[in-house]
Amino acid sequence: MNEQERRTAEEGRGSEKNSAGRAAGEEASSSATDEALTKIPRWAAADPLLAAYHAEEWGMPVRTEAGIYERLCLEAFQAGLSWLTVLRKREAFREAFAKFDPEAVAEFGEKDVERLLANSAIIRNRVKIEATIHNARATLALRESGGLPSFVWSFQPEVNIFPERSEDIPQHTPESSAMAAALRGRGFRFVGPTTCFALMLAIGMVDGHLVGSRERGRSGVWEGEWPDGPETYPGVEPLEYHEAWGRLKAV
Repeated sequence: MNEQERRTAEEGRGSEKNSAGRAAGEEASSSATDEALTKIPRWAAADPLLAAYHAEEWGMPVRTEAGIYERLCLEAFQAGLSWLTVLRKREAFREAFAKFDPEAVAEFGEKDVERLLANSAIIRNRVKIEATIHNARATLALRESGGLPSFVWSFQPEVNIFPERSEDIPQHTPESSAMAAALRGRGFRFVGPTTCFALMLAIGMVDGHLVGSRERGRSGVWEGEWPDGPETYPGVEPLEYHEAWGRLKAV
């Protein structure tokens, strides 16, 4: 083999190695992407807008009156529909409902209801619109006993949930049922156990991010997954909950 042939052969082997390296890198990248996607709830992977909401906002702590009031209202508007529908109309909702300022919305009357029913940019449902106005008034009334944020956050469960799959996230819990009953007792409308649990997940009271995902624990609400450390629950695995998901089983 002459010098030229040797160089050509070496260049060919180098090219093969580079191609193999690229293929391996692409395969590893694809595997990493696939693994990351398995750690995202199905609802968040369905649309780029949902993915951004999940990555940037969902599950982060919300402790302001207007913030919790807005999310409570939007969760009610979602009932029977999809969150994507609500999310696409969110800015229109904010404009229509005075940026969800409870004091402003509490002043809405029948003319405002008719105006909102004629607004094609939002979800035009009379019962939900009237509930939003009524709930603004109930929010103001709660100020006499600590306010909406402290009232809602008082239902934070003692133990977090540990979903490894989307199917592991419950629709409601004993705490969300108790919150719904308490809110109705304070005059709120359109607040059921499922709506309240969706609120709890959205504002970080419960960490609904899948175990092993990069978003898990980022809210800082649950400094440790176990309230008094895992050593206080010997032999108990995180997913070993009783049927209502509210408390860890005793051992």
